[in-house]
Amino acid sequence: MLSRSHQPALAPPPAIDPASHSLFVDFDGTLVPLVDHPELVRADAELVELLTTLHRRFAGRVALVSGRSIAQLDQMVGPIAAGIALAGSHGAEVRRDGRLIEPPRPEGLDGAIADVRLYGAGHPEMIIEEKSHGVAMHYRVAPILEEPVKRRAQAIAERHGLIVQPGKMMVELRGAGWNKGEAVEALMAEPPMAGSRPVVIGDDLTDEPALAVAGAMGGFGVLVGPGRESAALYGLADVGSVRRWLWEVAA
Repeated sequence: MLSRSHQPALAPPPAIDPASHSLFVDFDGTLVPLVDHPELVRADAELVELLTTLHRRFAGRVALVSGRSIAQLDQMVGPIAAGIALAGSHGAEVRRDGRLIEPPRPEGLDGAIADVRLYGAGHPEMIIEEKSHGVAMHYRVAPILEEPVKRRAQAIAERHGLIVQPGKMMVELRGAGWNKGEAVEALMAEPPMAGSRPVVIGDDLTDEPALAVAGAMGGFGVLVGPGRESAALYGLADVGSVRRWLWEVAA
């Protein structure tokens, strides 16, 4: 069996029909490149135009499904975010047509944030990202911190009754009980997405539940980046490839 780091690249996705499919797209690493300072990310003009075009072409059957909070997505994407469906905080928050559904804020989160800030004070090269339902510890600027950050994150999570969500060059502390797959299922249960076939595009391990749900519901998943073991049937090389494919779909 090939190791995770030596999986063959997946074939590009086939054409899809905007009249019968719904699109669920991750944000960081899928529509915008991963960067050292995630708080600085903003959707560029071409991406805003792409999302606007897709929203119109798919008759509202387009959603961003992100680890970011919905508040962060609103800030990064701009006014178009108010018109498309959003699933934030790894599926904890779901908003469509102005209706926001979310669980209570995890009880231990404020204490965990305080502990993360205390740890971060001694490691200024680690970037802390506070969210509505979690707190992320990014070590992209200093990869040498990977193991100590993971150990500290696990200790803090156990202390405050949270779970550790691994990601690309980061770990996140959050409450248990939701994932991106559940967010896709919730959005697919109601119009205008009900009865369509879901197509999920994502790059990270956090996207795997949603990629699996897409296949189970008659659609398919698209993995962005190098080939690895995944529920996705198809793959795209990078952010540029994703945008080009989406423009082809929109046309």
